[in-house]
Amino acid sequence: MDSIWLTGAEWLAVLRVGLGLWWLESWRHKDKKGWFERGTGIAWASDVAAKHRWAAVRGGFDTVVAPRPRVMAYVVVYAELALGLGLIAGFLTPVALVGGLLLNVMYLVLMIHDWAEQGQNAMMALISLVALFAMSWQTWSLDHALGLF
Repeated sequence: MDSIWLTGAEWLAVLRVGLGLWWLESWRHKDKKGWFERGTGIAWASDVAAKHRWAAVRGGFDTVVAPRPRVMAYVVVYAELALGLGLIAGFLTPVALVGGLLLNVMYLVLMIHDWAEQGQNAMMALISLVALFAMSWQTWSLDHALGLF
């Protein structure tokens, strides 16, 4: 593979780190007080799910999220932090990439009728796939330094 300035593996690491920074920004800009104390994030998602035209989405939300809104708020917020840090450091990178891909797909499906952030979710999912299948942890990562994967 020919590339300019960096090697192909280094460009993939740049892509991985950039995705990690994107997840970290998603975590940073969240109103944690609103999510944790007032339940604003899960309440918003509940409203979206209740109006969803797919019964599977409504049922899945009612079964998994609705009974435990406080726990799910922490899961979502800290999953975004863990994904960001894991991808930036390149630690457990394949796990972080698969987890991020799943989270983006869940966001995409939940908000299928709200196109405001669908481009973001689609692009983050695409970057996750490329970084996963190109094994972006081969350079500039703790995984590589520790001999993981």
